[in-house]
This record gives sequence, structure tokens and C-alpha cells, in this order.
Amino acid sequence: MERKKIIVSERIAEEGLAILREKADVDFRDGISREELLSIIDQYDALIVRSITQVNEELIQRATRLKVVGRAGNGIDNIDVDACTRYGIIVANTPDSNTISAAEQTISLLLSSVRNTAWSNNVLKGGTWDRKPFRGTELYGKTVGIVGLGRIGSMVATRLKAFNMKVIAYDPYIADERFEKFGAEKKETLEELMREADVVTVHTPRTEETTHMINEEALSHAKDGVRLVNCARGGIMKEAALLEGLKSGKVVSVGLDVYEKEPANGNPLFEFDRVVCTPHLGADTFEAQKRVGENIAEQVLLALEGGIVPNLVNLPSMLSDELNYLRPYINLAEKMGKIYYQLHKIPLTRVEITYSGPFTSNDTEILTIGFLKGLLEPVLWEKVNYVNARLMAEERGIKIYESKEEQSARRYKNVITIKFFSPKHEMEVCGTISRARNPLLVEIDGYELEAELDGYVLMLQNEDRPGVIGQLTMAMGEAGVNIAFMRVARKTKGDTAIMVLNVDNKVEDNVIQKLTTINGIIGTPKLLHF
Repeated sequence: MERKKIIVSERIAEEGLAILREKADVDFRDGISREELLSIIDQYDALIVRSITQVNEELIQRATRLKVVGRAGNGIDNIDVDACTRYGIIVANTPDSNTISAAEQTISLLLSSVRNTAWSNNVLKGGTWDRKPFRGTELYGKTVGIVGLGRIGSMVATRLKAFNMKVIAYDPYIADERFEKFGAEKKETLEELMREADVVTVHTPRTEETTHMINEEALSHAKDGVRLVNCARGGIMKEAALLEGLKSGKVVSVGLDVYEKEPANGNPLFEFDRVVCTPHLGADTFEAQKRVGENIAEQVLLALEGGIVPNLVNLPSMLSDELNYLRPYINLAEKMGKIYYQLHKIPLTRVEITYSGPFTSNDTEILTIGFLKGLLEPVLWEKVNYVNARLMAEERGIKIYESKEEQSARRYKNVITIKFFSPKHEMEVCGTISRARNPLLVEIDGYELEAELDGYVLMLQNEDRPGVIGQLTMAMGEAGVNIAFMRVARKTKGDTAIMVLNVDNKVEDNVIQKLTTINGIIGTPKLLHF
């Protein structure tokens, strides 16, 4: 059999290259120019990158032989996953290869902060022997607040408990069982955590929700002399707020491995002796890089051989007729999954999925996986994929129950019904596909409608009486928001109704707040993105 050709455009561990060379012809071109890569990419079956090479549509269109793109690392910001999917190219990454290293780097920065290690090292090497400025603080008996109790956050919790620290955590998307498993006291709000913690460390992806999560307002609730550590993503902690806190003494020390702008040359935080900084080294250990190189090599080879890829990021065109038939239903299930956490920040304990109609003669496991991927993506962002989605749901204490019905009781031929259960809330949604094979939401909590799950969707409750819809549409027009489609549903005349609006662009927070002032609008409208 002809050996496949793989180009590696950025450095990976030699162990990974050795694995590739056993089964394929490998062209290792670390630092290759963009122009040269574009001119030769059509010769290769696979491309392995890190964070610099831009895998965009320009490159993909020229990569006529390309079957797989491997990202040696976690983030996929430099890869146009949608374009890869359209061209049938598999995308895989290595999200868990650096978890231990990132957790240990967090501990390293924290210890260096509380004992002034880096500062005293610089002074001593500069020729001054003086212990007085560097008196430190013990971790013993202190309270650490962990924001994000995922894989890295839970590792940090385990390690800091060994220092006899009290561990508290805030993560609105994690079931109570996980807090108990790692001995972390659950806090219902970030404000509550900030009030109690002596040390705050963040371990979340960077999303719209988490960007600048630790800001001036959050720090206003913190203890005087709080210590902060960020080894997760630059921008989760607002650097301007950190500067203000350091100047006022509200923040006594900061440990940073990531920054809002990288490379972070000339960052004003570097002027403070109480700030310990490293240049994004969280994953940069010999062990982690070895794992990354080996893992991405194994995944790329599996993809080229047609095997199951452990960290599949996308779901490109599939070979079997059955899976091609199910594709629009997979898309529907994934988008239905995205609804819950965009509406509610309450951890789920159970989900019941019912598949109804003739399509149930097929294996629906891939639909459930697609649903779980959609469910977790708004809160995990880049880490969840078609292979680890079920495991990640189980880790968060979400129990999944599935059932099938040969015939649908509704007026639609094939229907997916999903019931969400949490300790404080229940929700039910039903969906089907349109004649154009697009995903449709046809019912939410008993309100019947037909709304496309595409782009930005605004959901709100309103009083069922004249004048409310007119005021709403006028306000949207004044804000420059175009309404593509609108669906209004009610159960009883004159009671509460709901509106679902497909809009052409994002509705900004100030516009949503203005909508809440309209007489007849109930609560705060929610903007969803699909």
C-alpha cells in the first residue's frame, strides 16, 4: 500500500515524529513560510500544526489531497473547522495532554507568589543580601477559590488540599457530586467565592461569558490582600483591574502565565515585584510535549487509516449511507443541546432523550453524542468533541437516558424530544428538520412554534395582549437589529406567551436591557447563538 505523506509545519516532539515515520513519509518543515506551504500543500494527505500555521479556506482549497489536520495542542483558533468540515477534512487535537503540567504550573506560580521567590532571587543575584522585604505567607489553613472545576481545576484542588488549604469552587455547570468528589465547597456565585477566598485561581476556557470575569467589580468583593493566579487563558482576568488592585493594595500578589496580548512584551504588570510572570509555559514540560507529539501522531495515523480518532473535533462527510441520512438529525440534536446552558446556569443532573419516528430504525447513538457535544460546548468551548462528549457529561454528573418510539405522536414525522432536569428547574424541547433539512425547534415547555436554530436567536416571554409586539419590533429597529423571522406562541389566550426571533446580527447587552423596560415584556430576553 502506498505510504501517506504528512507535512509537519511546526515543531513537535521527536517521539511524535518517530511514530509518524514508521507508517508514513514525513516532511518536517518547522517555520515554513506561508507562501511555500500554499504552493506544496496539495502534495500531502495530512497536516500537523501548532498555533501559528493558519489553516483557513485559502489553504484548504489548495489542499486537494488533505484528509486530516492535527493540532498538536488544545486550542483550535488557527483552524477554520467549518471549512475543514465542508471539504471533508478531519480535525483532531490533544486537549488533555497538558493538564498535569498546567495544574503544576499553577501551584508553581502560587508558591512563588506567597514566598516572594522570584523577587528575592532577582535581588540576591543583584548583589543584595536582605531578608526583610521578602517575608512570606503560608498556604496552610488558607482558603483557595477555584473558578472552574474541570480537569485542571480539580487537579489543582487535589494538590492544594495536600497543603491543608480549604478549597471552595465556583462552576455553575458542574453537578454537586463533582464538588464532593474533590472535596470542594460549592459556591453559588462568583461574588460569594471572591468574598471568602485568600487565593483565587481560574481554570475555565475563554468565552464571551468568562472574558474579564475577574474584573473591578469582582475584586471589589474580594478580601484585602487577595492573591490571584491565572494559568488558563489570557483575558479571563482583566489586566487593567489587576493593575488597579496592585496599586491600591487590594491585590497583594499575582501569578500569570497567560496574557490578554501575547507576546506580552512591555506589559505594565511586569513593573510590580509582587507579580510573578512566565511566558505561557503551562504546557511546556518535557512530559507534556512528549505526550502531545505522540498523541497527535497516533490520531493522524488513525484518521488516515480510517480508524476511530480519540479527539475528533468535527464530523466531516461520512461514508455510509446511514450516517449521511442521519447527518441533519445529528445537526438538530447538537443545536438542541446548545439551548439549555444558554438559557439557564443551573447544573444538570439528568437528561431524557426520546427519538420518535421512522428514523429510529437507525442507530441513534451518534445523535446522542451530537446532543452532548452541543450541550457542553457553550461552557467548555474547545475541549468537547464527538468522542469525549459522553465522558465529559458523566464527569459533570449528568445522567443520560435514551428511548425510542417507532411513531411520533406529534404532527411531524421524525421528532427529537429532550427533557432537562436540575434540582431547581425542568425544561422540555422538541425538534425536527424542515423540508430543506434544516433544524427546527417545534416546542419549548409546551409552547408550540417553528423556529430555525441558526445564527442568533432571541427568546423572551411576554404578556399576550395588543401592543407588546409592536413596541418590541420598534425597539429592535431603532437599535439597528433586523428581524429575519419571528414566531409567537401561547398556551391560553391572554396569558403568558413567548416570542422567538431569528435576527441577522448580535443583539448587544444594552439593547437587551432596554427591551426589559417595555411594558408587557416578562423578565430578561435571552440571546442564543447556534
